[in-house]
Amino acid sequence: MKIAMVPRRFVQSDWGGTETVVLQTARCLKSLGHETVIVCPNALATSNSETIGGVDVIRTGYFYPYLGLRRGARHILDRKGGNMFSFSLLRKLLGIPNIDLIHLHTLKRIGGIGRFAARRRGIPYVVSLHGGVHDVPQSEAESFTEPTRGAWEWGKLLGWAVGSRRVLDDAAAIVCVGQEEQRRTQAVYPNKRVIFLPNGVDLDRFSQGEGARFRAKYGIPDSAPMLLTMGRIDPQKNQRMLLEVMAQLAPKHPELRLVLVGHVTNEEYRKSLVREIAERSLADQVILIPGVSADGTDLVDAYHAANLFVLPSVHEPFGIVILEAWAAGLPVVASRVGGIPSFVEDGVDGLLVESNDAAGFAEAVTSCLSNPERAASMAAAGNAKAHARYSWDAVTGQLLDLYREVLGEHPLR
Repeated sequence: MKIAMVPRRFVQSDWGGTETVVLQTARCLKSLGHETVIVCPNALATSNSETIGGVDVIRTGYFYPYLGLRRGARHILDRKGGNMFSFSLLRKLLGIPNIDLIHLHTLKRIGGIGRFAARRRGIPYVVSLHGGVHDVPQSEAESFTEPTRGAWEWGKLLGWAVGSRRVLDDAAAIVCVGQEEQRRTQAVYPNKRVIFLPNGVDLDRFSQGEGARFRAKYGIPDSAPMLLTMGRIDPQKNQRMLLEVMAQLAPKHPELRLVLVGHVTNEEYRKSLVREIAERSLADQVILIPGVSADGTDLVDAYHAANLFVLPSVHEPFGIVILEAWAAGLPVVASRVGGIPSFVEDGVDGLLVESNDAAGFAEAVTSCLSNPERAASMAAAGNAKAHARYSWDAVTGQLLDLYREVLGEHPLR
């Protein structure tokens, strides 16, 4: 079969969990003999076509249908949640020959374009909810529209034309990466196929890294315990709370280091982190790295340099970085939010803490550092779980079964 995958954007310079899922799924499908192509707007991209990881990527022009956008708003929208439109994307999805199925990895107007193209071609489409829909905090939802505050949105007519509000209604199936999201979505669509399909991890890649190389590059002593978090520099990822944790731990653990790695999607938030690091006198203990290359060595080396992985998010539909940490052999402390409790078993393969409980995170971190045997046991349990359940081959096999069911049931085929 031939599948067109449609994310909102797809560039290596601003890589995230959704990009990882799209690429790894496409690669596995290709290895199984199925043709895949990634088609998306060219937000943040420098070229309109390239091959990444052996998969063809086609990008098209786009625009934001608002009048009076503030200066710099487009760049913010490109990085996080912008509700764009693209006539050329619609033409491309209508023109690529022999597509059997469209897999949408986004909603809003781009999702509506995928819906419109699928219905015009008489083929089914599937939607993955990477960012969540029915299990999203109000503050997170508001952050997507904040850059358009004060602007007039004339693009609602475009959304109506392609059925952007009916993307989930008309989907042949909805894929949720968290069990709570699946439960809530199924309640809204009781007669629709709504499945829970977790993300996967490249076990071979993340099992091998050179921690000493990363420590040497960033000036981290070999003897210093290192905490690592990976995630967009954005309030959703809650790195600021970790600064409070470090302020609590620093007096007793002056050798402790915290490394924050992630592409910047909120520049003001990044600046606030830098200010707070200085105000709390943590400059010698906290390193902020604004993004690493998705295909470079730093990404994997960072995991192997760390003693403990910490994920303090206030909202996390899944948390693919936990799988990466497990594959690298790290113990994990994470927020009890979103999809995380659906695969992390508290006290067995990780420690779960309420998302804004700095004292609870400090206690969990101290527990792991002071009891290395328990930390090693949780790391081993997580590593075993990653190998048993979360290889991309296993995850893609389940997705391929869904594709076959959908294609077999579609009345127009």
